[in-house]
Amino acid sequence: MQVGQQRLASGELLLYCGHDEENDPHAQGVAMMLSKQAQNAIIGWESHGPRIIKAYIKTKKQSTTMKVIQCYEATNNYNDEFY
Repeated sequence: MQVGQQRLASGELLLYCGHDEENDPHAQGVAMMLSKQAQNAIIGWESHGPRIIKAYIKTKKQSTTMKVIQCYEATNNYNDEFY
């Protein structure tokens, strides 16, 4: 599995995870793009397989941490093997 982050030329930060297969390198991946403001608030992030990313973001309220979850969902072009 390929997991990482990359800063874009526009300044946003891209968090990503997905399969790293030779014959299909971009299959079933998921990503989350963070603005410059969100980057200052992020506490950390983790991937849960090639289909889910979870980011922890501090809020203005000191005792509250927001969890943002980004998931990959197969389209109608694929069968229901995932389910």
